[in-house]
Amino acid sequence: MLKVGLTGGIGAGKSEVSRLLVECGAVLIDADRIAREVVAPGTPGLAAVVDAFGEGVLGPDGSLDRPRLGSIVFADPGKLALLNSIVHPLVGARSRDLEASAPEDAVVVHDVPLLTENGLAALYDAVVVVDAAPDTQLDRLVRLRGMTEKDARARMAAQATREQRREIADIVIDNDVPLAELRQRVRDVWDGLVRKGHAARETSPE
Repeated sequence: MLKVGLTGGIGAGKSEVSRLLVECGAVLIDADRIAREVVAPGTPGLAAVVDAFGEGVLGPDGSLDRPRLGSIVFADPGKLALLNSIVHPLVGARSRDLEASAPEDAVVVHDVPLLTENGLAALYDAVVVVDAAPDTQLDRLVRLRGMTEKDARARMAAQATREQRREIADIVIDNDVPLAELRQRVRDVWDGLVRKGHAARETSPE
């Protein structure tokens, strides 16, 4: 099994790259999706978040109001750290369970938005960073996700810098390109990951 960490700044296009890797044959473990699951209604995770931030972070149906919570934590590093201390251990445990159930010869891609920020690079056989210029990120967040420019800039500022992400990368995928070109770049990266996985299995002791 080859364990790959995939990360990138908000708006860089990491989700598109993860989708293309799955098309190639990757087993995807999506930290964002798991993060939603561990704070679903009725979970201990949601109870812990409400205990920390109050019932004002709940929607009318009792589910987590993620935009409301986001507006609180992304403006306050201390509150963001508190939220991460609740959610990240739950996400980590679930991710390990999913990885353990993958085939032995799989290329398992962990889609981890805060891989750089949380110092997780050493957990993976390779780290792939999806990179885009800050202006590209901002445009995508405002135009495609409907964020205000202020909110978009706050979310970008709460993450690692572009330079910090590139520093921990084994592979950088430039996503300031059209989709057709991105698809080819991802295919090339996939071919390299498959070769790396084969080589690791051939050299590992029986």
